[in-house]
Amino acid sequence: MERMDHLEHLDKHLVDELAQVARETIREEVREQTRKQRRTAVLYASSGALALYAGAAVSLAVGLAFALVLPDWAAALITAAILGVLAYVLRGAARPHRRTSGHPDAGSGLAAPPVGTPAGGLGMSVPPMPSTPPDVPRQGGPDGPHHRA
Repeated sequence: MERMDHLEHLDKHLVDELAQVARETIREEVREQTRKQRRTAVLYASSGALALYAGAAVSLAVGLAFALVLPDWAAALITAAILGVLAYVLRGAARPHRRTSGHPDAGSGLAAPPVGTPAGGLGMSVPPMPSTPPDVPRQGGPDGPHHRA
């Protein structure tokens, strides 16, 4: 019986040791991944900041070029309009494209909302609308209550 208690104590000690080694290994792996991700994030942020400054320099150059032939206020206004159009185009390119075929507004350039999207921004799901009314059988035959003359 004493030997059994001793073995149980050794098993528990072994399990505790293995768990400790596993925790330390996982901790070290997570630290390493975090270091790599932090470095990548810093590089992306730096790249974005430099791209922002480069875009500002290009827009300044465009504005100064327009200012050679136009009044300063007109050059600034045209440059702002160009930047606004570019921002709108890029925003549109970032959105996922929606299929519009088969929808009444397909030819009008308006995108049809996908089935089940919230109506009016209220966050409530809308069931799909059938394209034709349901076929309801008439009751009572030709002389019944639903007979139309």
